[in-house]
Order: sequence, then C-alpha cells, then structure tokens
Amino acid sequence: MSTAWSSSRPAPHRDDEQRLRELGYQPVLARRMGGFGNFAISFSVISILSGCMTLYGFGLDTGGPAVMMWGWAGVGLFVLCVGLALAEVTSAYPTSGALYYMADRLGGRTWGWYTGWLNLLGLLGAIAGIDYGAALFTGALFNLQWGFDPTPESTMLIFVCILLLHAALNLFGVHLVSVLNSVSVWWHLAGVAIIVGALAIVPSHHQSPEFVFTEFVNNTGWSNPLYVTAIGLLLAQYTFSGYDASAHLSEETSNASVYAARGIVRAIWVSWVAGFVLLAGLTFAIQDYAGTQGSATGVPPAQILIDALGTGGATAMLLIVIVAQLFCGNAEVAAASRMVFAFSRDGALPGSRLWQRVSSRTQTPVLAVWLSVTVACVLALPSLYSETAYGAVTAINVIGITPAYAIPIFLRLRAGDRFQPGPWSLGRWSKPVGWIAVVWVAVVTVLFCLPQSSPVTADSMNYASIALAVVLLLATIWWFVARRSYNTPSAYGTAREQAEIAEGIV
Repeated sequence: MSTAWSSSRPAPHRDDEQRLRELGYQPVLARRMGGFGNFAISFSVISILSGCMTLYGFGLDTGGPAVMMWGWAGVGLFVLCVGLALAEVTSAYPTSGALYYMADRLGGRTWGWYTGWLNLLGLLGAIAGIDYGAALFTGALFNLQWGFDPTPESTMLIFVCILLLHAALNLFGVHLVSVLNSVSVWWHLAGVAIIVGALAIVPSHHQSPEFVFTEFVNNTGWSNPLYVTAIGLLLAQYTFSGYDASAHLSEETSNASVYAARGIVRAIWVSWVAGFVLLAGLTFAIQDYAGTQGSATGVPPAQILIDALGTGGATAMLLIVIVAQLFCGNAEVAAASRMVFAFSRDGALPGSRLWQRVSSRTQTPVLAVWLSVTVACVLALPSLYSETAYGAVTAINVIGITPAYAIPIFLRLRAGDRFQPGPWSLGRWSKPVGWIAVVWVAVVTVLFCLPQSSPVTADSMNYASIALAVVLLLATIWWFVARRSYNTPSAYGTAREQAEIAEGIV
C-alpha cells in the first residue's frame, strides 16, 4: 500500500482550498477540524454503544450468542474492506458531497444523482433511528429511576427534545462539533471499559465460553439455521454504518485528502475491536436468557445490567449508554446537514437555494441543519402508531446508505487506470480489496431485504425493500423535474484565477 497511508505531515491549509477549487467549489465552510476530529465523527456515528446496545435484542433471537460474536468478527473484516476502498476514493475527491460527488465524477450525472439520494435518505433515516433509539433508552432509564411509563407519545416527546438539542449544538459551528466528537471517542472507549469491567467483576455468575461462542438460538420462526445465521449478521452490519461522515466533513478538515481517508479506516477498526469486547462482556453476564429477551424495560441490555449489577448500577451504566447515543446523533446531524448543503449546492434538492446558505458568523449551513432534523422527525412519526415503524426507519437508513458505499468503489474499479488516486492509496491492493467490498455490499443488501421472522405479517414484515423502492422512485420522479438544474462543476474560477491561487496571490 502507499506510504501515504501512514503519513502524518499535514498539508498547508492553502493546498486544501486549492484542491477544492480544482474539484469545482469555492471554499465557504470553516476548515477547523484536524485528523483526530475527523476520525472522531465517524467513530461517533458508528457508535458501538448505540448500535450494539439497541440491536442486542435482535441478536438474541436471530442466532443468539454464537452468531453475534462470530458474526461481529466476520462482518467487521468485510466492512473494513469497504472502508479501505471508500477511503481511497475519498482521498481523490475530498468534498462534502462525498459519495455522490465521487460517483458523478467517475460514472456521470445519473450515477451521482441516484447515489446522492440513497446516501441522503440513509443519513436522514440514521438521525431518526439513532435519536429515537436514544429516546427509548432514556425512557428505560426514567422507568428504572422514577417508575416512568415510556408510552409512544412520551417517547416521541423525548425524541423531539433530543433533535432540538442536536440542532442547537450544530448551529454553534464545526469547532464545537469537533470538540464534542473528540470527547465522544474517549466517552465510548471508557464507557465500554467501565460496563465490561463492572459486568466482569460484580456478578457472581457468568456464562461459560462455550455458551458465549457456540450457543445458537433461533426465535425467528424460520427452520433453516443457515438462513437464521445470515439474518443474524445484520446486528453487526446495522452498527457498522455512517463512517462516510469523515468524507462529508472533509471540506472542514485540514489535510483532508489524507485525514478524511484515514478517519474512515480508523473509525471502523477501532469500533470493530471495542464492539467485540462490549458484546462479549454483555453475553458473559447474561443471568436469565428468557428474562433478558422479555425484559419489562423493553431494552434487553438494560435487563442484563439490572440482573448483574442491580438497579443502581444499571441506571449508571444506562446513563453512559445514553450519553454515547447523544454524541452519536449529534455527529450524524453534522454529517447529514453537510450532505444536504452539498447536494443543494449542486441543485439537486427542492429549494436548493435555501439549504446551501452558510452563516457568515459560524460558517455553518444553518438551514441544512434544520431541514435534516425536521425530516428525521417526520420519518419517525409513524412510531406513534406502530412498533414496526421504528424498524422501517432503521431500514431506510441501512438500505439507503450501504449500497451508496459500493457505487463509487465499483465505478473506481470500472475506471481502471483513468482513476487518479489521491495521496492515500491502496496501491496494488486496490482492486482485490475493492471487489471484496462491492461483492459484500451486494450480499448484505439482499440480506437487508429478506423477511426476518415467520410468519410474515404486517407487523413482522421487513420493510427495507419497500424503503429502497420508494427512495428510487422518488429519486426518479425528481430527476425529470430537476435534472437541468443538477450539475457538479468541473472547476471553480478561470485559469488565471487558478494560477493566482496556486501562487498565493489570492
């Protein structure tokens, strides 16, 4: 692989702005994020304390401990391949548009258009899924502490408050976002250490290694163990999403061609290791498997904590998880708003002139932030009437964002030698890693659409395929309306202006 992978020498700030102009854009966002901050935003969005904890109950039913543990190890390896391949393309095209801009440059306007809509709906669905999950955990915490009854209405109220909090934090500017994400990294790592340490030391009973790594449980209604195992892999795949946040914040990152690429890869492998430790700690500490599945809190990990640590200890641990989820949601709002800003800058959204506006004071796309949280709120509203709706919102997230990762990778492979890599490159490993990534995304996209329980009813149906169809239909309809206004520029300024910029005159 290229030696640039390990390079840590930052490029001059002017070089970042010059490269952005070469890609077609006038710099308007504040470049105040360093390498650690860029890694931190993707790590915060992946958020093992959000994904693993929220989906742990799903894993208990779809394969149980064996599939959770080995599935996490295997899926993490494939996701790392996706991240490596995506990082290479990011290094060549460090813009806020990220995936759709890469696809547009490598495959043309139509590829860019559909990639952008998949990515955007995935990001907005992620805000809804993350913050609604945080609202569910907050309701469980209130239930433990004060006997609070977490009804759909009260959960929705908590959810709206969380969205407003995240909007407010993002309006202060990218520096605050970067600081919060840096704190988030240490909060997640320390949180995993505290939770796993407490679960290892306090309870007198632990499950055996044989149980943790070989026990297979099937409560899906399907009889084929291979099918159940395949579905069970989705716990890990659902969690390993959102690492494109590093690319979306590249216009606000110094030495973006290196740091944004490196941020993607580091976020994945650190989450991979820490997530395995967290899942192992929870599973070893299960006291009553059936009781955990049917927990009165509605949150199986909360029941594990209650059984192992008592109500007081469980409350403290849940607080750690909730704060981590809040960090996660805040980072996701930052990533989604930059995607809204970039897509609007290229004329792809209704009302694009509004959403591309940037505050002169904070250099933040203010209206894009508000649009992101508003759409996320609308996506979650059906949860008032059906528990299945939360699963549908999660489906919008993963079924949109995961295929969008593979499109620029596939187009980069198709381009062959026409692709000009940036300073962070996989070298001779580019093609094998890239094809592994594309094939894996194709496989998991099919898995996302399969029914997860039997019999299939309105409440148990997997709505991912419908979500995908709706996204593609809406994107196609809007294409015929906005295709003349949508365009990614080839360069910003005249040749003379470019030369002056290069010489430091401007």
